[in-house]
Amino acid sequence: MEIELATEKDYKYIVERDKHIPEALVRTKIKEKEIFILKDTDQEIGWMRYGYFWDSIPFMNMLFIEEAYRGQGIGKKMVLYWEEIMRQRGFTLVMTSTQSNEEAQHFYRKMGYRDAGCLLLDTQPLEVILVKNL
Repeated sequence: MEIELATEKDYKYIVERDKHIPEALVRTKIKEKEIFILKDTDQEIGWMRYGYFWDSIPFMNMLFIEEAYRGQGIGKKMVLYWEEIMRQRGFTLVMTSTQSNEEAQHFYRKMGYRDAGCLLLDTQPLEVILVKNL
């Protein structure tokens, strides 16, 4: 498995699968180096996208691994890779979130993230906010 910064050649793969971001913002995120692509040989098998909460705390917005590659530790490797980059950039805290009805919350807690609050919108399940000190 390889982790690379997304480039324009990854644009189509991302927009066809990531329905949680407006298509118009994908190129901006690629340009700002805020999307990583996970590859097996030369085939994309997932991605991780992040931004900044309050413009100052790295916030992992999306981690997606193709179904056939799940349960192999790839997500863990991606998170650890991202955390190390954030640590090298001088950040001491990172954040993410997951809906309360998703299994991902247990994955993040095993990775050392702790609950820090929640957000409740009318149209979605409770969103659990998680933080980790680096």
